[in-house]
Amino acid sequence: MWIVDSFRNLLSGLGTAKDKTLGNQHVFVPRTPEEIQAAYRGNWIARKIVEIVPFDMLREWRAWQAKPAQVAAIEAAEKALDVQGKILLASQRARRDGGAVIVVGDGSPDQARPLDPNRLGKDGIKWLAVFGRYEITPGKPIRDPGSPWFGEPEFWQLSTDAGPQNIHPSRVVRFLGAPLLEAAHFSTEQCWSDSVLQAVFEAVDQATSSAAYVNAMLPEAKQDVISVPGLSHHLKTKDSTDALTKRFQYAAQMKSMFGMLLLEGDGNNPEGEVFQQKQLSFTGLPDVVRLFLMVASAAADIPATRLLGQSPQGLNATGDSDTRNYYDHCAAKQKIELTPAIARLDEFLIRHALGTRPPEVWYEWRPLYQPSAKEKADAFKTIADAIGALAKANVMPQEILGKGVKGYVTESGLLPGIDAAYDEHGDAPLTEDRPDADQFDANGDPAEGFTGTGNVVPFRTPRLIAGGRAVADATPRTLYVSRKLTNGDDVIAWARSQGFTNLMPAGELHVTIAYSRTPVDWMKVGQTWHGEQLKIEAGGPRMIERLGEAIVLLFASDELRWRWQECVDAGASWDHPEYQPHVTFSWNASNADLSNVQPYNGPLVFGPEVFEPVDENWRNKVEAAE
Repeated sequence: MWIVDSFRNLLSGLGTAKDKTLGNQHVFVPRTPEEIQAAYRGNWIARKIVEIVPFDMLREWRAWQAKPAQVAAIEAAEKALDVQGKILLASQRARRDGGAVIVVGDGSPDQARPLDPNRLGKDGIKWLAVFGRYEITPGKPIRDPGSPWFGEPEFWQLSTDAGPQNIHPSRVVRFLGAPLLEAAHFSTEQCWSDSVLQAVFEAVDQATSSAAYVNAMLPEAKQDVISVPGLSHHLKTKDSTDALTKRFQYAAQMKSMFGMLLLEGDGNNPEGEVFQQKQLSFTGLPDVVRLFLMVASAAADIPATRLLGQSPQGLNATGDSDTRNYYDHCAAKQKIELTPAIARLDEFLIRHALGTRPPEVWYEWRPLYQPSAKEKADAFKTIADAIGALAKANVMPQEILGKGVKGYVTESGLLPGIDAAYDEHGDAPLTEDRPDADQFDANGDPAEGFTGTGNVVPFRTPRLIAGGRAVADATPRTLYVSRKLTNGDDVIAWARSQGFTNLMPAGELHVTIAYSRTPVDWMKVGQTWHGEQLKIEAGGPRMIERLGEAIVLLFASDELRWRWQECVDAGASWDHPEYQPHVTFSWNASNADLSNVQPYNGPLVFGPEVFEPVDENWRNKVEAAE
């Protein structure tokens, strides 16, 4: 019999009857729900495999594209219903168990009736509830291709205190774990899928056990061996055995307490007792453990830099390639898997927030990879240098190059608000001709006696200060730069839970970036690289301290420190030895006890920078507002 497309080596036995690999067979061994849940609760690798990917997919959330008022309403509804948290929980439970659902409640007593999104009015969603695979039971799958719920169960059954309750599939948002490709297997699993741990269980077990085996060797790493002449003679009777045992117990105590070991003979003569110390070699074992951990990382499709928190390996390795590839993978899963899965929920959400379904409302997932301020600055400088080189070489008309620059700066988001400025002023230059300096006075207004000709306009650059008043020149003035805290309600709620009184209004909470009594040219301060929103992630160092009569929340932010330094470099003064970002949340709370306060540890989300002149009367305004 001839074997086609195979390789044999008669000397080594490869491909012959001697080949041990010919007996290998793939056998599917389903893991029980109890085993999977036990691994999730007791094995750190399994837990991270379940939790990391959904967390990374959802941590930056999404940006709704609509009118500002519509975006605000949708985001408020998302926050009130905890949509992000519910999707995260459902995704993680689906990865662990093979499936989970979010049930949408509209207050109807009959959950078995279809829920039509077009009939859901404003504030129509009353609750969202997450149920795992083993908490809700699917009915028979719908096999009619013409049904809008084809492939979904005819109903879902939930056990309640009042008895079993049927829920129509239109009210259910389903999440799956590891997909099953065959329809027969999908039916066998009752419309569910496999746990993501099913296929990686062996790799996780090997990685865990390899580290456990090395750990078990540690107590055996060093052993004392004493050769005793006539040992078998000493062990003949119980009394002689006890005597020998007691003797070496004393010897071990003396070695432990005094660093001495008393032996019969000189320690080298075979006729006397000979002492030796055996040590195990761990050379190569760390590499073996690391290899199994890397296999588990590959099986989970999560880079080691993320799963294990491991530093990149190899010459000039930074881990950027692995990180970017992983984030690209998560972004693809957002578009291909998550977006269709939550489409039904989003239709309900939009109508719940707005009362209608405007066709122009949509969203996009925010980028997962967030470049640093330096990376943004470097990229902008590189593009600016290239544009400058093209302009200097005069290889294309300036108008065409200008349109390209406009497209880049508006789409990149590097200069917030520039798209609105383009909409206001258009592509036409602000002046038709270059004005002569003697045609205008120091304030940019037409000089005395100059009537002007043509369509020439003053050369001053309009800008805005507090209250929207236009300021036409660059005269130095005092400068106060701040960012409003957009989630001030969260901080105020925390402050009340800690027993604080005399709280600031939530809408007044802010972080100060610059407070310069020394006049400074605002134009030299420029704009921040972080756009209209700056988010300080949850966690990190937080402290509560008293600054005079104010109680403040101290937090760390390199972005705010860099921005403060930019203001100082531009000529702004600062009345303190150093800059420490903080938010003042209580005023005149002189009796507050800070010894037992747990600092606010949630995220801090700040709005755009606000430029204002220094108001020396700010304290009286605060006291008047109390």
